[in-house]
Amino acid sequence: MTTGEGNTIFLDTNVLVYASQAESPFHQAAQRAIQDLYDRRAELWISRQVLREYIAALTRPGAFTDPEQVATLIADVRRFQSRFLVAEDNREVTERLLALLERIRVGGKHVHDANIVATMQAHGIRRLLTNNPADFARFSHLITVVPLEAGGLNP
Repeated sequence: MTTGEGNTIFLDTNVLVYASQAESPFHQAAQRAIQDLYDRRAELWISRQVLREYIAALTRPGAFTDPEQVATLIADVRRFQSRFLVAEDNREVTERLLALLERIRVGGKHVHDANIVATMQAHGIRRLLTNNPADFARFSHLITVVPLEAGGLNP
């Protein structure tokens, strides 16, 4: 579990993608946000889902596809696992996801967003750093969405 709501934040996949991709227009913002959180001694959380999404995003056609680049992704994931707290996707996460689906209209690829919220709930995490705040607006009564570009990282 977490040590304190104000000092704990979940990192959405896009934050990790932007932080690792120098050519991204959000690269510096993502790196600065993560460093800022480290400097504040925040607990930074990701999940197994985020790790899978990171690999999927960067192995799409036109992205990382050759074996050397895949090796880089594998090294990135190993680094993320050692650098961030990793929320496991367990039975409680699934039950919370099902409860969310019963209460909030969600379908298609947005089920992945709901699963992130369910994971956060199961692990007592209330804040989410993302560059896609609109994707999580429907969950704003359950979590605090912190937009990457807004610089809203005040604890």
